[in-house]
Amino acid sequence: MRNFIKVMKALSDPNRVKMVKLLQHRVMCVCEIQASLGIAQSTVSKHLKILEDAGIIAFSKDGLWVNYRLADGAQNPYAASLLGNLRHWLEDDDEVVKLMRQSRTINRETICHS
Repeated sequence: MRNFIKVMKALSDPNRVKMVKLLQHRVMCVCEIQASLGIAQSTVSKHLKILEDAGIIAFSKDGLWVNYRLADGAQNPYAASLLGNLRHWLEDDDEVVKLMRQSRTINRETICHS
């Protein structure tokens, strides 16, 4: 039951759901997620840690970049199941549609001046 509760708690926050929706479309770094959601970097990092602990997202390092993506579900079968459903859920939600549209213009090199 513990893994189930972790996933449910992780997806109980609107910003974390938005992060998952963003990561369904592409791999992103913290600064891109921060720019998309308009929240503080420390807040983004805390949310990402909760999603990672629940087995919903994973990350990899590429030089100085840390890239976040959806997890494959191997760590938590409840996460895998919900991620499969969430791919179809909220696709017509006005807030999610707007977020997806805005995120297309966000570029880490422009944000971080690298």
